[in-house]
Amino acid sequence: MAINQEETEQKDKQTCLYDKHVALGALMSPFGGFIMPIQYAGIAPEHMAVREKVGLFDVSHMGEVTVRGKDAECYVQHIFTNDIANAPVGKIYYGMMCYEDGGTVDDLLVYKMGDNDFFLVINASNIDKDWAWMQQHAAGFDIDLQNRSDFYGQIAVQGPESEHIVETVLGLACAELTFYTCKQIGEVIISRTGYTGEDGFEIYASHDYIRECWDKLIAAGVQPCGLGCRDTLRFEVGLPLYGDELSQDITPVMAGLSLFVKFDKPEFIGREALLKQKTEGPAKKLVGIELFDKAIPRHGYTVLNKEGAPIGEVTTGYHTLSTDKSVCMALVDAQYAKLDTEVEIQIRKKVFAGKVVKKQFYNKNYKK
Repeated sequence: MAINQEETEQKDKQTCLYDKHVALGALMSPFGGFIMPIQYAGIAPEHMAVREKVGLFDVSHMGEVTVRGKDAECYVQHIFTNDIANAPVGKIYYGMMCYEDGGTVDDLLVYKMGDNDFFLVINASNIDKDWAWMQQHAAGFDIDLQNRSDFYGQIAVQGPESEHIVETVLGLACAELTFYTCKQIGEVIISRTGYTGEDGFEIYASHDYIRECWDKLIAAGVQPCGLGCRDTLRFEVGLPLYGDELSQDITPVMAGLSLFVKFDKPEFIGREALLKQKTEGPAKKLVGIELFDKAIPRHGYTVLNKEGAPIGEVTTGYHTLSTDKSVCMALVDAQYAKLDTEVEIQIRKKVFAGKVVKKQFYNKNYKK
């Protein structure tokens, strides 16, 4: 029997806000298995709206998993690199899930919603893979593991005016929340988190509630923002993107994220491999690079030493909107990772000189 190729291809999903984006004239494109807005007014004005005032993002493509039950904490400790032991209710932790060899399954947030009640937020492109991996490692734990990705919609309100906007426009009390804390109001979860380097909030709720929030914020004049500026914003403050700065082949140690790997925990998947890598030093390290000339180093471009030999690859690069510099993050041989080491980047047929700098190209403005 003949197979219809078009029928076998999986179509990109739509978030609960898809029609809102189309009505606003957003440029739409596939990302992480979803059709998502890339920009509305343009990447630059949206980027600066978040840095200077406030911006609104649809992040309903992200995945959500709940872990509840007698062994919920033990299970999360087993699969998660950070340490959530005795965490207070309302606390949020960033960290990774890793394979036995130390490679990264995904980076994620873990929310402690109550005793033996955790809410995990995972990357859109990894939902199916993460869910299969979580189920695979749930054997022997007395837990109720649920993939709630299809239930929750999510928006992010980001920027220095975000607290005022969330309280006055949405009527959600949020001023008491400190960085990386959350609370639940009915079925709504609100957290002081984000992916931009600015103060901000992420709101998780039913699709209908998220649509109502979106309409209120747009009516109040909040700038809708696409994934284009979400990437430029996170990049400027050195936040990693799975698939670029973290992957099955890039461990948290290589990415400079050992702060979120708690080796004093007695056990978690990948611990021994990561500890060995940290003790001996990784063969490659993630660094920042600033070019001396104006050029844009893109993902996959080759990094060279001063003698012209390849030493690594660019993971993300831009001419930054906030600092007006040509910079990138790159995974390079560890011997070239020291600050101020002079390197070169092959950009098409030309070679541009630069130096190793800190990965944070713009100072974060979080509310502590």
